[in-house]
Amino acid sequence: MSRLHAGASAVLKLALAAGVGAAAWWLVATTPGAPKPDKPPAPATVGKVVKEDDLNTVALTEDAEKRIGLTVGAVERRPVRRVRVYGGEVTVPVGRAIPVAAPLGGTLKGPAGGELKPGQVVKAGQPVFELTPLLTPDGRATLSAALADANGQVNTAKAGFELADIAVRRAERVLKDGAGSQRQVDEARAAFDVAKRTLDAATARYAVLNKVVGDADGGTAPPLPIAAPQDGIVRVVLARPGQTVPLGAALFEVADLSVVWVRVPLPVGDLDAIDRAEPAQVGKLSAPPGTRLVAARPVPAPPSANPVAATVDVFYELPNTDGKLTPGQRLGATIPLAGPADGATVPWAAIVFDVHGGTWVYERVGARQYARRRVVVSHTAGPDAALTGGPPVGAVVVTAGAQELFGAETGFVK
Repeated sequence: MSRLHAGASAVLKLALAAGVGAAAWWLVATTPGAPKPDKPPAPATVGKVVKEDDLNTVALTEDAEKRIGLTVGAVERRPVRRVRVYGGEVTVPVGRAIPVAAPLGGTLKGPAGGELKPGQVVKAGQPVFELTPLLTPDGRATLSAALADANGQVNTAKAGFELADIAVRRAERVLKDGAGSQRQVDEARAAFDVAKRTLDAATARYAVLNKVVGDADGGTAPPLPIAAPQDGIVRVVLARPGQTVPLGAALFEVADLSVVWVRVPLPVGDLDAIDRAEPAQVGKLSAPPGTRLVAARPVPAPPSANPVAATVDVFYELPNTDGKLTPGQRLGATIPLAGPADGATVPWAAIVFDVHGGTWVYERVGARQYARRRVVVSHTAGPDAALTGGPPVGAVVVTAGAQELFGAETGFVK
């Protein structure tokens, strides 16, 4: 017990001594006039922190403004739709290249005007071939079968024409009520035009076959004229005068190029980035900058893509009344991208760059006084620069002479 008592006494004495020492240190540290411990030095020192709001304001005299030709303008809200240029190819629209086949078996004879050649311009109803029917028993049976088939094609084309007419009326009525779109009306009218062309061709074929069958029953078969189905250019000639052709043999093809399509293969990664409902601006690939482009509206077309190139085709319709565009010709298509249609803009000449690539403008803050303001340029739209940050719309900035102001502020010029 004596040993335990002695140990506890020693521990108590040490604790008391430590407490007395801590109290003494606290009294010395809090005594007025006592020296304080040194602080660690700062890792960096800056003589004067310059904020962008405190940048120099350039003040000019009236003579200086006139000498540098300084002009000002307001930050305006303008259309700043972003665009991207793709390569396109002129193609023949669907339904505007009509192949012509032999309505029955017989021998071909060329017209008096000369032999048909590819690239030749023809008019609707212009005689291209004459076909003398074969009046053999097999030929008579073929004529009767062809007449029945032509009658069925007329009925089918008539039903399609009536449906297309109903679709056009419905689309126009819905648009008038404010629930449709002009694009739906245009698509319905295009389908109506195709249906009408199909009905006219089927009706003409039936009339010709009906006359030939009637003449054949009387023991005669006069030459049957084969005419161009529409105004256009002969693309392909597959038969020659003097040749005997069977029923349904392809003879030639006529393409109407008064309107053409521009096929634009888009990378699959850009499909969501473009606005496919807006018209594209089309021009020649070799056209110099500033050349006026032609608006081409988007049109629905059979889906097509190139898996090797990872592209999907979109089509735009372009007028070609002068016939200068040729199928297969390469063009440049400027397509608008999805995004806001307008925003704050300043002339590109108002932008100045510092040594680090920062972009700035000079805002007028007083009479012949201009302060440099930072801006964020999103993209350019013609002669304008679209801004996503900077002075608000309506602020007056320098539009000509900004480079001279920057030189005066940085000390390069006086």
